[in-house]
Amino acid sequence: MSILAIVAISASLFSVAPSQAAQAAENTTRPALNVELPNVAGTTVDPTCGGLAELARIAFCVASTQAGMQAVADAYTSDFAQQGWLVGAGDENLIVYVRRRDGGGCDAFQMRAFTDESRVPAPGAPAYLAFATIPGDICSTAPAESAPAQ
Repeated sequence: MSILAIVAISASLFSVAPSQAAQAAENTTRPALNVELPNVAGTTVDPTCGGLAELARIAFCVASTQAGMQAVADAYTSDFAQQGWLVGAGDENLIVYVRRRDGGGCDAFQMRAFTDESRVPAPGAPAYLAFATIPGDICSTAPAESAPAQ
């Protein structure tokens, strides 16, 4: 896993509903995201996001171990599915979750796994998940293409 390349998610910050979020530092202000992060066994809240200050400013992070990361990510994905979130895209270290809004359009957030590359990879070494909103309506339709000139 690579260190999180901070994705351009604008200045939009986020927060999560109670459970784990209640453990986060109270002086952090992030607009709410309509997802509840469950307490997943083997994770702890990491307000520093593995020591990445810029990431900590825009994301909510949890820490686990490299050996436990797949089970942790699977547990979150299962819980998010129960909340109506669908996996919209992703790769080996990133999952984008999407949920339709009642009035149309979609909300989205991402979960990215990363490690501290300055440390030797090992089953017990720390690994992290960062959760952040994707601002705007990701399901909005693109502007209609103009008809070809004749």
